Amino acid sequence: MATKVHMEALSPTMEEGQVVKWLKGEGDAVASGDVLAEIETDKATMELVARGDGVLRAVLVQEGGTAAVGDVIGVIAGADEDIGALVGGAGGAPSSEAPAATTEPAAAEPAGGAGPAPSDGRAQPATTPSAAQPASGNGRIKASPLARRLAEEAGLDLAQVSGSGPGGRIVKKDIETAVAAGVATPPLAAAPGVAPTMPGPAPQPVMALDGPEWEDVPLTQMRKTIARRLTESIGPVPHFFLNIHVDMTRLVEARQRVNAMLENSGEKVSINDFLIKATAIALTRHPSCNVHWGGDFIRMHNRVHIGVAVAVDEGLITPVIRDANVKGVAQIGREVKELAGRAREKRLLPDEYTGATFSISNLGMFGIHEFTAVINPPEGAIVAIGGIEDVPVLVDGELRAQPRMTITMSCDHRVIDGVTGSRFLQTLKAMLEEPVAMMV
Repeated sequence: MATKVHMEALSPTMEEGQVVKWLKGEGDAVASGDVLAEIETDKATMELVARGDGVLRAVLVQEGGTAAVGDVIGVIAGADEDIGALVGGAGGAPSSEAPAATTEPAAAEPAGGAGPAPSDGRAQPATTPSAAQPASGNGRIKASPLARRLAEEAGLDLAQVSGSGPGGRIVKKDIETAVAAGVATPPLAAAPGVAPTMPGPAPQPVMALDGPEWEDVPLTQMRKTIARRLTESIGPVPHFFLNIHVDMTRLVEARQRVNAMLENSGEKVSINDFLIKATAIALTRHPSCNVHWGGDFIRMHNRVHIGVAVAVDEGLITPVIRDANVKGVAQIGREVKELAGRAREKRLLPDEYTGATFSISNLGMFGIHEFTAVINPPEGAIVAIGGIEDVPVLVDGELRAQPRMTITMSCDHRVIDGVTGSRFLQTLKAMLEEPVAMMV
């Protein structure tokens, strides 16, 4: 009996998925439980398994194509079974044609046959796509803007790089693989008619004046979800913000002592690991901040699960450190490194990025000293961590340089009031300024 292959909900918030790769082709024998395809969800790349036995008779959504959850993307049936009614009646199944990786405005080809410039404005030499990398329909190699930038910085010819993204699109990991393999290419030349940049400490991009003025990059599943979720948050959620300045002198010293103790293990802990620990303990002392908005109720959580914002190529994801209040700083550090690494590889499982009761976003490593973060509904708050900087502070009548950090708390006013949030921040500040307080 024929079995329809549906686009399944592979993550709790998934509404549509993109077929990254079919692991079975039309005509291949399939057994129930076999992995049919890799599907990009809003958070990670997951495996889609077969729900029946037979032969994969039809692929209705090609690699790079998207389909809503529940749509039919393939058919499994007997080798001689008539599937005409299933294929013809697939209904809302999307077109099997993969979308073009880029959509560009029409423009006359520059003299000399040079290809159009990428959206970041960097000049590219005229190249003919090789067998290693197929070109898009307009003859342009398909690659993400980040991959193009990394390729130029590494002196790589994109025509010699094989793409593993949807439809053969080159992504960041393909460039990293090529660099590790030592793929050599001739130096990139400036576009015809464009003056070279002045010599300096680092090569500067050359602005191409003879190509298209822009490039439209299709949204990834993650970016679509980010756009939808932020619209649900910053508009409907009544944010208010509290910030507090923290003397980090003793915490910096505590981190140095802990890392000295861990020296033989090869591990190191970060300031962020201490922040996760301190935030979790502070939430146990202020449970009214460890809450979710439920529409007509407030959910008070009895356990503390901290979502840690991690930047990936396509946006942001928040792996969750569960029960962070009862874990040591070193254990938290290990979990953060492992989860962040798999997040960047898009290999997180749904229960590893869902269920946070409170979140932390840290941009201090980028030189950002203060910012506000957007709440991730239904959570009631998020703290934004700035970088540590030495500032002049008057201590006992003397002006001294002191390492200070700013923490900004975004609160949902429907569940957290100003005084409630302020008391939480006071406790968090006290523990960071005296790390021993985390143990009492």
